[in-house]
Amino acid sequence: MAITGALVQWIRDNFGLIARSPDIETLARTVEDNGGVYFVPAFSGLYAPYWKHNARGVIAGLTRYTNKGHLARAVLEATAFQTREVVEAMEKDAGIPLQVLRTDGGMVENELLMQFQADILDRVVVRPAVKETTALGAAYAAGLAVGFFENLEDLRGRWSVDRTWKPAMDTAHRARLYGFWKKAVTRSFDWLESE
Repeated sequence: MAITGALVQWIRDNFGLIARSPDIETLARTVEDNGGVYFVPAFSGLYAPYWKHNARGVIAGLTRYTNKGHLARAVLEATAFQTREVVEAMEKDAGIPLQVLRTDGGMVENELLMQFQADILDRVVVRPAVKETTALGAAYAAGLAVGFFENLEDLRGRWSVDRTWKPAMDTAHRARLYGFWKKAVTRSFDWLESE
């Protein structure tokens, strides 16, 4: 996946729908659902699991009823849908089902997104106490290398949960939303001529 948090920034900077990235949640909460709108952020192609360099971004399902809240919600949902696609590909390749999704990064502060992620993935989603785990992982690796940390068990003991979300969406609704996402994704295919 190439565009997740950057999509929120794009909506902020290119369209001015929000003043600050965290405002996307407030705007998305002004509507009950995405209103049938799906945003496929294939700005420079689609990455995993499609690998289509000639795809381009698509906003699908617009009606006269659509407003900026629906667009904001579609932006957030795009991250969750993309995550589900990557999780499904990983599960297929590894032959191991994912039990829990542990999240990190700036978007984990968005509680609407975290609940939707749990719902669309049909898995528990966990936000750690330390939200920037990429930087933390680098520090842990360096600490292990110089003997500051004793072993991996020492590191596991330092990890803790901030919040957990459980799926609350019914199976038929989840399948319907995901089906429309997949349909929207196919609309982005082969936008550019093959070279």
